Amino acid sequence: MAQVEVLMPKMGESITEATIIQWSKQIGDTIENEETLLEIATDKVDSEIPAPSSGVLVETFYQADDVVAVGTVIGIISTEMAEKPNIIKPTVAKMNPAPAAELAVTSVEESMPNATMKVEVEKAARPSQSERFYTPLVRSIAAKENIDIATLNNINGTGKDNRVTKNDILAFLDNRKNTVSTTTTSNAPSTQPTQKITSIPKPVTPSINGDIEIIEMDRTRRLIADHMVRSKQTSAHVTSFVEVDVTDIVNWRNQVKGAFKEKHQENITFTPIFIEAVAKAIQDFPLINVSVEGNNILVKKAINIGMATALPSGNLIVPVIKNANQLNLFGLTKKVNELAKRARANELKPADVQGGTFTLTNVGTFGNVMGTPIINQPQVAIMSVGAIQKKPAVLETEYGDVIAIRHMMFISLSYDHRVVDGMLGGSFLRRVGDYMEQFDINQKI
Repeated sequence: MAQVEVLMPKMGESITEATIIQWSKQIGDTIENEETLLEIATDKVDSEIPAPSSGVLVETFYQADDVVAVGTVIGIISTEMAEKPNIIKPTVAKMNPAPAAELAVTSVEESMPNATMKVEVEKAARPSQSERFYTPLVRSIAAKENIDIATLNNINGTGKDNRVTKNDILAFLDNRKNTVSTTTTSNAPSTQPTQKITSIPKPVTPSINGDIEIIEMDRTRRLIADHMVRSKQTSAHVTSFVEVDVTDIVNWRNQVKGAFKEKHQENITFTPIFIEAVAKAIQDFPLINVSVEGNNILVKKAINIGMATALPSGNLIVPVIKNANQLNLFGLTKKVNELAKRARANELKPADVQGGTFTLTNVGTFGNVMGTPIINQPQVAIMSVGAIQKKPAVLETEYGDVIAIRHMMFISLSYDHRVVDGMLGGSFLRRVGDYMEQFDINQKI
């Protein structure tokens, strides 16, 4: 029988694992090549994964909410069963050698040659009387442990949409063993019925007092948390600061934003102007645009700038502007607006968040004057821009120094001190500030 392995795909340079959201196909379903097979999520984006081949899905090794390393086999497609959509492979549980000792499914034909027994197990494993969805793994455990459909329906599920997970059914079995009512210890047959536990209360996390509300992290927040901790453990973080006079940028934007919108049908913000300055500075200091692989420094030729974008949920995502140094101000504006809009609508594609070589984040959006951002691995630097504030500043003129009201802004650079020293990091940041202060107020829109 020809079989095709379904692998957990690599969704980006820094992505090492992904979470299965749900399988779009179940065991026994026929699937066409490139048809959606399952949905997965990383700390960057949710994605639909297409089938690598036409055929019939005969095995799945991981279920919803499982976190799986990239390159791991997560399912099997039989290419010789494409014309036999009614063949459903009954399953029982066996130990899977994957990490965390997950249970996998295997053919019942290997251990139960009797056809009548196979039919009975299949009926128990796939209870057609229930409208509730159970994964093949849960159904196989239910069949093995003689859990009837009524009992299965009463188990509280902790998975997505209250789905019963492997942990739920195993906890139910442990609870049942410990709480079945005792029978008489005499040799005579007992007439006392055995009590079955048909539901498991969800665990309640204790709190110190009634003033504390406990909120479980959602999947995206857990992934972001892991990514941030991993970055701190990987890179030696150092942060430098520069204060920049952006008066010319503010005045120019105020003058042209109406005409710009009328001509290009795009709102011009400060972000594309800042990205333009960053791209120019990276060309001057290419060793900022690198990553580390073992003892090697990988210098990236493409300048792909990620822009941290806040989502309505409160989480962050970093879409990437590819080859930012090759775009003019209009091109950057169009790309920034497009990516920001699709990010907030949850319409980003995997390619939109891959390949970043440098990241820009704007803490000034929230009224903060400066920040110390965490490096977005495997990059080695991330720049933060703060709020623009009017301040008195000393200006040097041909008639002497004067004090004037100027629009000032702090910019900061967190960089990986393993490969970026203070001279390089500080010089790069100062060059970004210089490009901002030398902004051409006479440029055409």
